[in-house]
Amino acid sequence: MQDGLEALEQSLADLPPAQWKARLAALADENGMSQSLGDKHFAAFIDQGNTLLVTFETMQGIHEFSDLAQPLGFDLVRNLGWSHLCVISDGDTWFRDGRVYGFFDQLIDDGFFEEFTNVVFYGAGPCGYAAAAFSVAAPGSTVVAIQPQATLDPRMSEWDDRFQEMRRLCFTDRFGYAPDMLDAAHQAFVIYDPLEQLDAMHAALFARANVTRLRTRHLGAAVQTRLLDMELLYPILSLAGSGKLTRQKFARLFRARRNSGTYLRRLLARLNAAERPVLTALLCRNVASRLRAPRFRKTLKALEQRAETGEFTIPPAR
Repeated sequence: MQDGLEALEQSLADLPPAQWKARLAALADENGMSQSLGDKHFAAFIDQGNTLLVTFETMQGIHEFSDLAQPLGFDLVRNLGWSHLCVISDGDTWFRDGRVYGFFDQLIDDGFFEEFTNVVFYGAGPCGYAAAAFSVAAPGSTVVAIQPQATLDPRMSEWDDRFQEMRRLCFTDRFGYAPDMLDAAHQAFVIYDPLEQLDAMHAALFARANVTRLRTRHLGAAVQTRLLDMELLYPILSLAGSGKLTRQKFARLFRARRNSGTYLRRLLARLNAAERPVLTALLCRNVASRLRAPRFRKTLKALEQRAETGEFTIPPAR
């Protein structure tokens, strides 16, 4: 078994779930610690530097997003020298489990978070909910939550019909209502696509003086996936860990969408659906001038032919 951080470069892909969990726990024990939190949850901690990244992830998500089947934070451990606490669930549980509460209670009692200069909590979707909810354990921390739910309590979010089978979970006891749990955070960033109505409604519930809502129009229902595709997630977390993430810096990073085929195709589809031929033509002209984009060139040619009939006018290129 390898010693030190070199062991974190090992691939855990293709291992059966039980072996994968055991190997990840062994890697954590070599460099920090691991702890089982019942049948559905466990935690792995890598002790490396004075900045701590706390991520909430699912086993399924880890296998989907990592070629090595490793938690997202391992890359930041290797590249930035951060410490990393990953709390992992089997499936979407929103981490509503007494053993998870007890784990964070023990960390609080041990003064665990006080050992770090900077603490960043991160998660997406149900894991974004958990990142916000459990951040109360580390006052002064920074939270980055992508498409988080505020709660699944039907008395508060009966309009969200996506997770009805999970409404039996209790969201009114400890670490319950995620927006309230952010009161102790230094700052929090909620990232979402405002065109996804239910996500936008949850984001509105997070309105707080210390919360910055970052809109990512046209990224759709899988914002984390799109940010990973554009190689933006790690720069965002890096800025958060150094206390330098702002709305302006996020906007500059988000300009990378101009070269994202997935984003541009979604934007093209929306403009077509809205029957905005002039804007569609301008988009296609811009994309075709910068990228190898046959679909956009074809669409632009068709629109230029329509414009020749006098149906609409496309402004001349500058």
